[in-house]
Amino acid sequence: MYTDRYTASTRDGDTPGSRGAWAYTELKRRLLAGDYRLGRRLGEAALGKDLGVSRTPIRDALARLHAEGLVVRLPEGGYSPSVPDLHTVAELYEIRRHLEFGALRRGPHDRDRLRVLAGEWAEIAAPDRDEDTTPDFVLQDESFHLALADAAGNDALVDQLRGVNERIRSVRMHDFLTADRVARTILEHRSIVASLLVGDGERAERELAGHLEISERVVADRAAAAVGRMLAGGDA
Repeated sequence: MYTDRYTASTRDGDTPGSRGAWAYTELKRRLLAGDYRLGRRLGEAALGKDLGVSRTPIRDALARLHAEGLVVRLPEGGYSPSVPDLHTVAELYEIRRHLEFGALRRGPHDRDRLRVLAGEWAEIAAPDRDEDTTPDFVLQDESFHLALADAAGNDALVDQLRGVNERIRSVRMHDFLTADRVARTILEHRSIVASLLVGDGERAERELAGHLEISERVVADRAAAAVGRMLAGGDA
């Protein structure tokens, strides 16, 4: 469950683990904001000096960010910021919509599964400040949509949706950089499940349509702004 909060601007303690977590979170925040210019080599020594940590947590953070698609490996070694392919992302969003609406309309949904899902999201607390958010909320968001599709009883559809989510995850992180977006997502998830539990599939479909439309627009706008900053030289 998404209950732990990590504040990127504050180091929680001074252990190697906490320094590594802070370095990873801060680098991710900067990459998503477009703070590093396009083509810049992200050297371990320079980043470590900038963030005030040793090279080891930087090296570990870059390896994780590479696995997440936020940096690319350079032929000569090291990493550089990756540029999201917004055209491909838009196409994958279209596939995602078809899959999610297909699951929603398939029915009847497993009511026990829906009750569990409703209970899980009733316990999730929205962050109070932007500093309390983390783009890793995207994983919890994915779990909701996969569970919703799973309640429709088509395992193959769930697998396809999981694959699409993995391909757009690095860009969808842009949706969860502010407290208001996380809070709104939580409320919309709760409402979609509530509509299904009372048997109002039409309302659930309208709510899902609005939910996906807003998310896609926010992601496209923020990702495009980040790319613009990278092209302009970023801040670092």
